[in-house]
Amino acid sequence: MARWFQHDLTTLAFCWRMARRDGVTLGFTTHDSDLEMDGLIFRAAPGMIPSAIERSGGFDLDSVDLAGALSSDALREEDLLAGRWDNASLKLFAVNWRAPKVDPLPLLRGTLGSVSLSDGRFSVELRGPAAQFEEPVVEATSPDCRATLGDKRCRVDMAGRTVQARVLSVDNATLSLSESFAGQIFARGTLRWLDGENAGLIATIITHFGNTLTLSEPPFHGVIAGSRVALTQGCDRQFETCKSRFANALNFRGEPHLPGNDLLTRYAS
Repeated sequence: MARWFQHDLTTLAFCWRMARRDGVTLGFTTHDSDLEMDGLIFRAAPGMIPSAIERSGGFDLDSVDLAGALSSDALREEDLLAGRWDNASLKLFAVNWRAPKVDPLPLLRGTLGSVSLSDGRFSVELRGPAAQFEEPVVEATSPDCRATLGDKRCRVDMAGRTVQARVLSVDNATLSLSESFAGQIFARGTLRWLDGENAGLIATIITHFGNTLTLSEPPFHGVIAGSRVALTQGCDRQFETCKSRFANALNFRGEPHLPGNDLLTRYAS
């Protein structure tokens, strides 16, 4: 326990450091003035209030709700809704606001969970490392590959499998590109916006035919004709695709030849 925390009269302030996946980092504090630590300014506005913080020594899930007001120069509603803060890392700790750099007291760390918005205010759940115990330990068998194209289990070399193009027009979730690509190679891949208000956002490509793409959802912000995007190839997770297109059958992470439940219902011929 930090020595300053044991005094009869404490100068306690909560601080949290939030880091998005694209590197944008913000700091906030419950103190009524900004605090500076490790080169980051922890802003007193927008005010953020943590719920009751409970630490456990077992495997119970440690989580905490954070609530606060939205501010145009810090947390923007459109960024939360667009998913820029999804799975961002967060560290929550207590400090002595008279000397915040001395003996900070770590409380929780984890990633941001579900975000809710109401009347210009937001509430977000912090999921601690213990939340990983909710995930399955052993994979279930499946005819489809359970790896992601290019990851350490798939091992397909992704060099040269990402290209840039320009968007000519947008109709809901359907995009027309300046170039045409054969083979439907970007179906189930990803699109990353490089220009405009959507810059940095990533969308899943559902279908691809020539110079036309259909995304899983429409772009969050309006798109200006000529905006650049980066397209990364996808995979349908089928054994034949892995074998013929990627020559990667050795690393296929599925069981395409394993008999299914239909075998139990067959009649003898």
